[in-house]
Amino acid sequence: MTIIWMVLALLILLVLRVPVAIALLVPSLIYVLLDPTASLQLAAQQTLSGVNSFPLLAVPLFIMLGNIANVSGISDRLFNATTALIGHVRGSLGYVNVATSFGFAWMSGAAISDAAALGRVQVPAMTKRGYGEGFSVGLTASSSLIAPILPPSIPAIIYAVTAGLSVGALFVAGVLPALLLVAVLCLVVWWSTRKDDGLRLAAVRGRERWLPVLSALPALGAAVVVLGGILGGFFTPTEAAGIGVLYMLALSACYRTLTRANLTRIVSSTVETGGAVLLIVCAAALFGWVLARERAPQLAAETIFSLTSSPIIFLILLNLLLIVVGAVLEPTAAILILVPVLAPVATQFGLDPLHIAMVIIFNLMLGLLTPPVGLVLFVLSSVTEIPVSRVIRGVVPFYVPLLFVLLIVTFFPFFTTWLPGLVH
Repeated sequence: MTIIWMVLALLILLVLRVPVAIALLVPSLIYVLLDPTASLQLAAQQTLSGVNSFPLLAVPLFIMLGNIANVSGISDRLFNATTALIGHVRGSLGYVNVATSFGFAWMSGAAISDAAALGRVQVPAMTKRGYGEGFSVGLTASSSLIAPILPPSIPAIIYAVTAGLSVGALFVAGVLPALLLVAVLCLVVWWSTRKDDGLRLAAVRGRERWLPVLSALPALGAAVVVLGGILGGFFTPTEAAGIGVLYMLALSACYRTLTRANLTRIVSSTVETGGAVLLIVCAAALFGWVLARERAPQLAAETIFSLTSSPIIFLILLNLLLIVVGAVLEPTAAILILVPVLAPVATQFGLDPLHIAMVIIFNLMLGLLTPPVGLVLFVLSSVTEIPVSRVIRGVVPFYVPLLFVLLIVTFFPFFTTWLPGLVH
């Protein structure tokens, strides 16, 4: 009964548009005040324990790395480089859109950063060259989901800390699903532009072609530093994030974009975003502690096992639940609330923890494109000045390929377990 009223209170507060951290704290504190076996001192300890984690320090560092890449104009360099290389292909700006998101994802780790940095460049460029507004904004929104799946994924860090998994292993688990998403989006571009020969740019040769590429190559060095260091065993993810930040600061100084005004924007944006994330982590830690005291994971397991003993049916039910949750709850909060409950249940069904992690992350990332929360929708609307209603109409056709990728990731564990098994 306690679990039911706490969940109802959380949902009511979220419907009333109360900030997620406050919505998590209020029912948790009421529980502590009414339970004679609990105390405010114990609640404070549980709240602070949520952020007392060295791996979690990687989150603000990777947020800062993405902000540096955004402010320093690296997104523009990546866009110019891919345009110079494949601009002469039919539908080239569609492929450029996906390729640029893929390159930027190695530095941002968050869909919102990707959409904010690239949306302002890609959508106007595509619509100016004859691509439909809906197709342009839908493709940009869909390709932004590459960032939170491909390492260094910020949701993966939060999930790993919450579930007690290796951050490096979860990073590697996201590589093949991200590549699958890239391939499917490229297939969508090919199908949508196959009959329009005008959707190509004039070919560039020699110096004009290779200068943009050479200009963008140092930016990709961040991926080599971060992932090479983690996979090679030279750094922990947190140390790699710090080294990545130093690398990007040095690169921005070389590009002469590291001005005092830009540095102020980078720091303020990092503090604002990172602070919001860590505040949710603190509140969710207390909420999760209450759920654990009330045996929520055990009750969830008993309920699900009373419905089915089939792992396939469980995966179907899991997807349906997560699609609904992702539409109404911010991904970080959803991971912190659901993972302690669902991950043990999935283990009892004999499912691989890395596989379940990618299923949960991919589902919740789809929520970024789904009203009423849909943060990527609002970010794209802001940077492109296109009304949210038109952004949503543009994104709707892309739900089909995105759900196709989700089904592949869900029912073919190979895509998430093979590469970590090979590397580790």
